[in-house]
Amino acid sequence: MSDNAAPVAEAPKKAAIKKTRVGEVVSTKMAKTIVVQTVTRVPHPKFGKIVKQRKKFYAHDEEGKAALGDTVRIVETRPLSKLKCWELVEVIKK
Repeated sequence: MSDNAAPVAEAPKKAAIKKTRVGEVVSTKMAKTIVVQTVTRVPHPKFGKIVKQRKKFYAHDEEGKAALGDTVRIVETRPLSKLKCWELVEVIKK
């Protein structure tokens, strides 16, 4: 190897775009954790009729800002526990 070889410049890392979801709080019984249910309208794969899909996400709520029935925005984060990999960003509607 020669000493006059130019060092290879590393490409700058791009910040990952995190997924966000908006949903309704359906449970606040755990410490620092809320359960958020989102509703998505998608066409049925075979029949084409628009159907609602419900999905629950466990989200981290450090300060306990969210209450039952609130509409909130959550963002994806690193895994915090077995089920929890989302974090509360803001409470949209009380």
